[in-house]
Amino acid sequence: MTLTAKDLLAADTGMGAVTLRVGRLDAMIAYYRDIVTLDLISQDGPVAVLGRGPVPLVILQHAPELRAAEPRSAGLYHTAILFDTQADLAAAVYSIGTKSPETFTGSADHLVSQAFYFTDPEGNGIELYWDRDRTLWSWTHGQVEMASLYLDPNAFISEHMSERPSTGHAIVGHVHLSVGDVASAREFYVNRLGFEATANFGPSALFVSAGGYHHHMAMNTWESSGSGKRRLALGLGEVSIIVPSTDDVGALNERLDHYNVDTRHDGQTLRFDDPWANRIRVRAADVAETPGATASAADPVAMP
Repeated sequence: MTLTAKDLLAADTGMGAVTLRVGRLDAMIAYYRDIVTLDLISQDGPVAVLGRGPVPLVILQHAPELRAAEPRSAGLYHTAILFDTQADLAAAVYSIGTKSPETFTGSADHLVSQAFYFTDPEGNGIELYWDRDRTLWSWTHGQVEMASLYLDPNAFISEHMSERPSTGHAIVGHVHLSVGDVASAREFYVNRLGFEATANFGPSALFVSAGGYHHHMAMNTWESSGSGKRRLALGLGEVSIIVPSTDDVGALNERLDHYNVDTRHDGQTLRFDDPWANRIRVRAADVAETPGATASAADPVAMP
């Protein structure tokens, strides 16, 4: 299938905060604030927003009545937080390494980026990373060259750690999902939603982006091959995608309607589920985050 410009998401599309349904709100706030080094931007009852400065990165929604997700089910693989500088990344990695070393799961040089991986206290994956300049990325036939080379976390910290506190800018750079199969992921996220495929790893993983980024989203079957729709559980509540304007939101709504994708559109934001019931919310850049509004009307944790 050949996509035209009108079928694609705008080049300056980006990612917003990821919402997690959590069983132990206080413990999860403490992990992301005191260990990952995010700021607690706000807390309103069962919903806490954490980020850097005014930028929300992770929204924690207290849902103690829910159980953990079933093994090998679809859902979140990791939320990837992109730091502006290697010094800020090193400070965050050092903080986790000294305060919660058991949550470290690995690190890699991906050619386009340097990345460190962790798992929060409720099993949600986290990637903290820094991007090399785009002029250093290598592309072949529309595919970005990526690898997983050895990256020594102690050497990285020693080389880049700064004496100043880690308070620099950070955003959600990409979100990686676990899905049931890559062919369906490609049909949904590329052919219908409008991302472009940037890297293919056979039948097991697909990376997609807008505007020539290495990836804004990824989908893999490494732990979830053959999985069907998710049941309501702890873990991923919602993935947020940010497009430039409400016109872009409206155009996407029309495109998804053409493909008979069920959506909820209020004129500013658009909500829908992917084939595995991973909830996606698309909003315009000038529309604020709406913490807590992540579930469908039938979900017991839905909020107005």
